[in-house]
Amino acid sequence: MTMTPRFHRFVLTAHITFSVGWLGAVAGFLALAIAGLTSQDAQMVRAAYLAMELSGWFVIVPFSIGALLTGLVQSLGTQWGLFKHHWILVKLLLTIAATIILLLHMQPISYIAGVVSEAPLSNTELRGLRIQLMADAAAALLVLFATTTISVYKPWGMTPYGLRKQHEQHKVVPDRGLTTRKSWGLYMLLGLIFLVLLFVVLHLIGGGLGIH
Repeated sequence: MTMTPRFHRFVLTAHITFSVGWLGAVAGFLALAIAGLTSQDAQMVRAAYLAMELSGWFVIVPFSIGALLTGLVQSLGTQWGLFKHHWILVKLLLTIAATIILLLHMQPISYIAGVVSEAPLSNTELRGLRIQLMADAAAALLVLFATTTISVYKPWGMTPYGLRKQHEQHKVVPDRGLTTRKSWGLYMLLGLIFLVLLFVVLHLIGGGLGIH
């Protein structure tokens, strides 16, 4: 699939908008989580968690899905491809993992919003869950900063599949010396993939979504 220049600009604009909006919304979510955990004002705490639920369902979730889908369309519809470059694979993996974890964590967010809508929270009530929400928001913000940095620097070079396709299209021999020099990047890539998968698995089976 090859996009027309006009459609490519439209998809690129949408992808940047969704990605930047997602990052900004998560930053705001983190500020609300900090306020909900540290504020001594019961009305402030109540407003913070209600706003977190609204921003989660109506801003962060749509923007995360929009960023993922437009990123896929952009990769598949341009010369970059989806499997030709390590940085695209890493960014895709990080985005999928962040989206899955976000969707899983909307349950405890909705739960605590339901609690504060009925009665004020004391400083100690649901404290473990409130700390978890703040920590998860901070981790999500770091992941989004990482995907932004990867998009700008485009590290690690081409995948073996990408090198093979390049050879087939241009009839040039891949630079094996360059591939060897960049082998450290492959180890970093594998390590990053392992850490992301481990993070997801721990959240799924380690009680990370438990409601206390």
